[in-house]
Amino acid sequence: MTEGVALAHDYATQRGGAERVALLLAQAFPGSPMYTTLYDAAGTFPEFAGLELRTSRLDRVGVLRRNHRLALPVLSRAVDGQQVDADVLVASSTGWAHGYRGARRTVVYCHAPARWLYQRDRYLGPADGGVAHRARRAVVAGGLATVAPGLRRWDAAAAARADVYLANSTVTQRAVREAYGIEAEVVPPPPAMMPAGPEREVPGVGPGFLLCVARLLPYKNVDVVIEAAQAAGRELVVVGAGPDRARLAALAALAARGGRGPARAHLLGRVDDESLRWLYRNAAMLVAASHEDYGLSPLEAGAFGHPSVVLRDGGYLDTVVEGVNGVFFDAPRSDLVAEAVQVAADVRWDDSGLAAHVDRFSLPRFVARMRAVVAEQRALDGAGR
Repeated sequence: MTEGVALAHDYATQRGGAERVALLLAQAFPGSPMYTTLYDAAGTFPEFAGLELRTSRLDRVGVLRRNHRLALPVLSRAVDGQQVDADVLVASSTGWAHGYRGARRTVVYCHAPARWLYQRDRYLGPADGGVAHRARRAVVAGGLATVAPGLRRWDAAAAARADVYLANSTVTQRAVREAYGIEAEVVPPPPAMMPAGPEREVPGVGPGFLLCVARLLPYKNVDVVIEAAQAAGRELVVVGAGPDRARLAALAALAARGGRGPARAHLLGRVDDESLRWLYRNAAMLVAASHEDYGLSPLEAGAFGHPSVVLRDGGYLDTVVEGVNGVFFDAPRSDLVAEAVQVAADVRWDDSGLAAHVDRFSLPRFVARMRAVVAEQRALDGAGR
């Protein structure tokens, strides 16, 4: 029997903003099945376990569940091998889920067109670094060069089949226009991490630290934040996992030896939501130096009453207003980050202003617009039959 609404997400294998939005879509359309290529319960948010996940045949391969990047050359075929049976598919996509076929109408919620195809240098990270980093970068670059032409064709065809494109930010809206020639409506997602809920204290961390929430990938510029925190003599907590962890841990140890005072950088890896709430509540501010398509974490920090220090670029321009909920710096350089941290520390932030800004990105607004878009597509489908 054909279902009313189905959902799709690239892979449920990690903890990030895109995965949080996929879970918000599940809240907006309760009971809808979610199609995805891979599912790693230990690697992603526990809420995915409560959904009806329909995974691809790749999910039988444990090593791919634990490292979805290894599956990049075959993910398009995995998506092609799953047929969706629904009136409307809502696809949460960073490069794969928009390719699912079979629904009468398809709404794509785009977090970013595939970075490995359209932002290759950002995806690979800087060419400098240690021997291991350069070797890994060269291997990945060579692999991408081999598979990119075919994936570009597949990606363009998938985008062209969609009935509606939605973008999470003005940055993504421009990227969709440039990649596909499609004009997308901007529907910003709300902060998923809100103060209501249980908290768990993180041992060994005192209040008033700098908080960085990011996957440990080169383009996230976590190394810049580590160096800035040490230059400023501030304790830093980094939440996130990824292949750049070993390099960042070595950098943190080196920076600690050359920094001012007893500042430490805690690389916590993945943490549960209870611990993350405690970290947001007890931080002094959020610090982010990455080039983001959507600036989600400043909204989460603002929900807990804290400002953000962020790069004046990308999606942060949509979610941060200078002097209202944050301070900008103009380039991912540790000296500029350290200066901006000091500026933010000297400001007396208005709690009501922070709360009002976050409210502009509320969950009810997001859910209402998504349901309206789906209702419009169901009406069009009904009229065409």
